[in-house]
Amino acid sequence: MERKYVLVINPGSTSTKVALYDQEFEVKSNKLEHSQDELAKYNSVLDQYEYRLNLINNWLKKENIQTSSLKAVVGRGGLLRPIPGGTYLVTDKMLEDLRLGIGGEHAANLGGILARGIADKENINSYIVDPVSVDEFEEVARISGLNLIERKSLIHALNIKAVSHRRAEELNKDLDELNLIVAHLGGGISVAPLEKGRMIDVNNASEMGPFSPERTGSLPVGDLIRMCYSGKYSYEDMKKKIKGKGGLMSYLGTIDAREVEKRIEAGDEYAKLVYDAMIYQIGKEIGAAATVLKGEVDDIILTGGLAYSNYIVEKVKEMVSFIGPIVVYPGEDEMGALNKGVLRVIKGEEKAKIYEDEVIR
Repeated sequence: MERKYVLVINPGSTSTKVALYDQEFEVKSNKLEHSQDELAKYNSVLDQYEYRLNLINNWLKKENIQTSSLKAVVGRGGLLRPIPGGTYLVTDKMLEDLRLGIGGEHAANLGGILARGIADKENINSYIVDPVSVDEFEEVARISGLNLIERKSLIHALNIKAVSHRRAEELNKDLDELNLIVAHLGGGISVAPLEKGRMIDVNNASEMGPFSPERTGSLPVGDLIRMCYSGKYSYEDMKKKIKGKGGLMSYLGTIDAREVEKRIEAGDEYAKLVYDAMIYQIGKEIGAAATVLKGEVDDIILTGGLAYSNYIVEKVKEMVSFIGPIVVYPGEDEMGALNKGVLRVIKGEEKAKIYEDEVIR
């Protein structure tokens, strides 16, 4: 049987997304849901491996897809050691770190493990692409201002790199010819300056930069310390306030931007003030990213779910269009991005990287 398909696996906290691609065309896809009752049977994410693998194999059988028709399998990259961006072979050392949860426990850690489990039976390659732990920082960007704390590269790397490649293709250029600012606007917000394709800085979307629908972004540190030591809040309370109950949720009781815009249309001035403040901070962060590139910006790319909002896009344009042209790629196609990462390797446009050779530290 001809090996023509790439199988893409994207494990999330309550689902595993699967898709089959023939070149750039999606042939089949599904979202395999996992109930809380089912997941409660397992002590850790790693323990869910056989359960999720069986679901994927059952889906393949149901769709009458033979694994002998696969030419590669790619999984969502997990929390690994800091590495440069790119498409990586799933090696034994990577598997070891994914199983150890070297960067923390997350459902995405199963991506590479599941991909390898299916690929090995067919003696084909398994990959991950641009995991969250991608680190291409300049050393100066790591300095925080307190020697006990280092700024870290935690970023929506997969989508940011994917839309950057897309823009380079549209301009008929190599990515390493371009300086871009990419603003991923979603539940968390990452704004990254890319110098010749490298993400040389970024705000940690969970702790820094603009506030978002559910996260606080940067906060006045003195007031934050006083809250922490007020005796009113536990460590877990504060974590939830910063990520989950921050941003729009904190002010407006919702993370749904569409709902906020409906309130604004109905005349809610407070909702407008808060929403405009989020947009103000996005624009300010893009301006900061432009200074990292010394003003040499080919394009500003707005992407992620919030980029569907004309309200947000137009107001950001008002603030930053003087910096450079603005391109809008709304949404986030993780499955397509994973497939394209593998295709770049298969077509010889990019060489697959070896994890243990690329680990930064």
